[in-house]
Amino acid sequence: MDVEKIRADFPIFKRKVNGKPLVYLDSTATSQKPLQVINAVKECYENYYSNVHRAVHTLSNEASEKYEGAHEKIANLINARGMEEIVFTKNTTESMNLILYSWTYNNLKAGDEIITTIMEHHSNIVPWQSLKSRGVKLKFVDINEDYTLRMEDYEKLITPKTKMVTVTHVSNTLGVINPVKEIGKIAHDNNCLFVVDGAQSVPHMPVDVRDINADFLSFSGHKMLGPAGIGVLYGKKEILEEMPPFMYGGDMIKEVSKESTVYNDLPWKFEAGTPNIEGGIGLGAAVDYLQKIGMENIRAHEKELVEYAFEKIATIPDVTIYGPTNSKIKAGVFAFNIGDVHAHDTASLLDEEGIAVRSGHHCTMPLTREKLHLQSSARASFYLYTTRDEVDALAKGIEKIRKVFKLK
Repeated sequence: MDVEKIRADFPIFKRKVNGKPLVYLDSTATSQKPLQVINAVKECYENYYSNVHRAVHTLSNEASEKYEGAHEKIANLINARGMEEIVFTKNTTESMNLILYSWTYNNLKAGDEIITTIMEHHSNIVPWQSLKSRGVKLKFVDINEDYTLRMEDYEKLITPKTKMVTVTHVSNTLGVINPVKEIGKIAHDNNCLFVVDGAQSVPHMPVDVRDINADFLSFSGHKMLGPAGIGVLYGKKEILEEMPPFMYGGDMIKEVSKESTVYNDLPWKFEAGTPNIEGGIGLGAAVDYLQKIGMENIRAHEKELVEYAFEKIATIPDVTIYGPTNSKIKAGVFAFNIGDVHAHDTASLLDEEGIAVRSGHHCTMPLTREKLHLQSSARASFYLYTTRDEVDALAKGIEKIRKVFKLK
């Protein structure tokens, strides 16, 4: 990978923040956008923007072809059997809610159980918590001292009443890469639906839904160089066919009479109303960009950065990093604290140096507050455009903070 060549595709890296070159280390929250994606959206607006699936004129046909083509590109990226298994949503959160309303509401009853983990993003906890009012019980797999999942918990927690197992592929706080294929086998051996949160894996590494044998996998376009407001729910065709629509209205129908409605084919049955046309087309362009570079190359680049970051940052006195130290199971996500410095102070002082990191609980309060007992933490995260020089800048910023707070 020629990282400098890649960075030239991203206009935002030309700007400065507080008089300093931008060091963007917040890609876990959202990624920056290359010109190829920006231009694809611009071209849509300028040359062929029209509603999809609603007309026979040239603009609508061109927009529909591009929009449908984006579904096909996503299917190819994650090795789905076809575009009918790719539903466009707003984001990972909406994808999880689609599962909630269209699958769990029709398949779970009082007394049934769902197993998730303590390291999940809120979007893989809160929807299932809402089922408590229906008598569904939510159980949590814990983590070991090395921040990996306590795999033996699955055997302890699964019962004949367990109907769904859900897990994040990559923790957005710990950066740990979970053994989803192994967890999926446990789920299916116990006749459970298997749901994967791929928001932090699909943008950063090869993901094969058939190899994982996921029943559902969700992710967001804005985290993988695409526009905001476009997300994906992958679902096995046979499961999606049995599910009722998530929302009702235009484009998710074939026929409507005063008495009844015949729903549309997959995936359109789950894409009611005018969709995010330009977002889908932009996501298709993002997939083209990522596949041209190669997901294996992106993962290898981030693995090298992880190893380098441990050399540069983990050795600094007073720095505590939360997550595994083994780069083979560690994504480019570094949640950390500097002594007793509040994470918001850390983030603010780093921002003065032009360095963008996140601070807070990272939408993982059961992990950070209840399990790790943290008031908050700062989080630096890497992507295909991150350089070693930026890791060096982070290390220098941390050293400066130590001096400001007179840490020894």
